[in-house]
Amino acid sequence: MPYKSTIKNITYSFADLKTLLAKATPLRSGDVLAGLAADTYIERVAAQTALADVPLKIFLEELVIPYETDEITMLIIDTHDANAFLPISHFTVGDLRDWLLCDEATTGILALLAAGLTPEMVAAVSKLMRNQDLITVAKKCSVITKFRNTIGLPGRLSTRLQPNHPTDDPRGVAASIIDGLLYGSGDAVIGINPATDNPSAVATLLYMIDDLRQKYEIPTQSCVLCHITTTLELMQRNIPVDLVFQSIGGTEKTNSSFGINLALLNEAHLCALELNRGTTGNNVMYFETGQGNALSANANEGVDQQTCEARAYAVARKFNPLLVNTVVGFIGPEYLFDGKQIIRAALEDHFCAKLLGLPMGCDICYTNHAEADQDDMDTLLTLLGVAGCNFIMGIPGADDIMLNYQSTSFHDALYIRKLLGLKPAPEFEAWLKKQGIADDGGNILPVANNHTLLLNSFE
Repeated sequence: MPYKSTIKNITYSFADLKTLLAKATPLRSGDVLAGLAADTYIERVAAQTALADVPLKIFLEELVIPYETDEITMLIIDTHDANAFLPISHFTVGDLRDWLLCDEATTGILALLAAGLTPEMVAAVSKLMRNQDLITVAKKCSVITKFRNTIGLPGRLSTRLQPNHPTDDPRGVAASIIDGLLYGSGDAVIGINPATDNPSAVATLLYMIDDLRQKYEIPTQSCVLCHITTTLELMQRNIPVDLVFQSIGGTEKTNSSFGINLALLNEAHLCALELNRGTTGNNVMYFETGQGNALSANANEGVDQQTCEARAYAVARKFNPLLVNTVVGFIGPEYLFDGKQIIRAALEDHFCAKLLGLPMGCDICYTNHAEADQDDMDTLLTLLGVAGCNFIMGIPGADDIMLNYQSTSFHDALYIRKLLGLKPAPEFEAWLKKQGIADDGGNILPVANNHTLLLNSFE
């Protein structure tokens, strides 16, 4: 059905809901590249005005990708909780925005609502929000997950220690792990992006991290971010796999381009559960997403990149993950051109995922050919800290020497924790104090004053 809005005596018409969502999206280079963006600022405002009047029930009837041709759409519709949706079923998108910002929408109520929301609903309402609105609502959302520690508690901010190496040299990786641990990083996961997907190389890294973890009784989890088929092979060989990783997208075609589907994800999820390696809980999946991945695979089905991104969260939600993060600036300026677009996209992603009930983190990052710099990342880091982001990245010097992009450093995590009074996961915090890495107040001590036991781990 067409949607219309009149501004300054000009009536704008939008052919269908998919078009309306795209035209209402704040400007970003990916939608321009795809030919989906509004032609003018006024057209964008007209689309947002029309979108505000769309009843939420329409999103259950007018599907942006047909049910019959896309298993993600099937998942969204088949798992929608009508009872959870009922209290807001009479809302329009604009009503939902206003209600989310009111005091009545508490943390507990938002948690109960999550299963009643579809990705398209939360994508739509995000398009009507200012940055401060996205931060305000996300802050009210609390999503707690567990494996060997507890992530997402109020007043906590975790970090993924990312010790990548261009040749997967175990000694080089080990040096970065030690560096990160001495700066209090690694409670979300010690997660390595391997330079190759070679099962033998991946197994070597997994054994190395597991030996370190067990030797010093570190309450964290490990992950080598190889393809899920490699992880499946390793689990079947009884290699010490904690978390199963996979990049995911919001359309069936996108996931096919990654070599995955829901059945494969389910197989790996069940296999990881059977290993029963968690101690405080059994959230065993780790997913990464990012606006633009569907378009870069020519698989966006005419849907704007932010709505595609939100649909990926339906995939993640099905498998009850420990961690999800948007690698927000990694795909490049073709999709998010500059610091302004990266910041906006990250706040949207965090808001949408948290509202859908996901433990969302963010790789606060940019590529070297984007119109962005570390000042933009400082701004985004601060905003996400205020918004209650579950975890961020910790990378030596904020410069990934294998993936060749810029992210956040161990020191950046210390900055935001100190600024906002945030602490690591409680189990990890207690370990830092026990090891003499942190003082009784949780403050990281100078490395020169730390105990040296970790420094001899790989001699």
